[in-house]
Amino acid sequence: MKGYNKLRSIALDKLRNELSKELYYHGIHHTLDALKTSDLYLRHNPLSQHEAKLLRLGILFHDIGFTQSTVDHELKSVSIAEPLLIQHGFPVKDIEIIKGLIMATKIPQKPKNLMEEIICDVDLDYLGRPDFYEISETLYKEIKVYTEINDHNEWNKLQVKFLESHQYHTEFAIRNRQPEKEKRIAELKKMIND
Repeated sequence: MKGYNKLRSIALDKLRNELSKELYYHGIHHTLDALKTSDLYLRHNPLSQHEAKLLRLGILFHDIGFTQSTVDHELKSVSIAEPLLIQHGFPVKDIEIIKGLIMATKIPQKPKNLMEEIICDVDLDYLGRPDFYEISETLYKEIKVYTEINDHNEWNKLQVKFLESHQYHTEFAIRNRQPEKEKRIAELKKMIND
């Protein structure tokens, strides 16, 4: 796909150089983890080579809006990605797909097709992984900077509420991530002091 490598470099440079250091969760490491995780999902949800590249571009740009704002970052991500995609000669159809992928990651997630289901599951894959606590601690650290929450008990209540409302979309995630996510919910509930 012409322009993919250039856009990948642009996105990663922007994330590396323009994200706040206080984005302990939404840093470049999250995007790189999502890119790596997408390989696993693509093995279980075969897309064409072209679709796989579009998915990866969606991943590269899905949180780039955090370089401008923590509010409505998905819309900001689209406004950053779209002119770059146009500049690199991407057809309107592909640009619309990438914009849809970015917007699908907005919470609550409402994917409309398989590619959007994959990006949603990739984005929140950690909810059902062994590194859940390690990653959720980075989100807690970030949330303490940007919200009023600064107590682990309140954080755990918020996590339970989020985990219970979240759903995976792809067969792979439902089979391989949901059971672990259920265990995290039970564990977190035991940690909460009312």
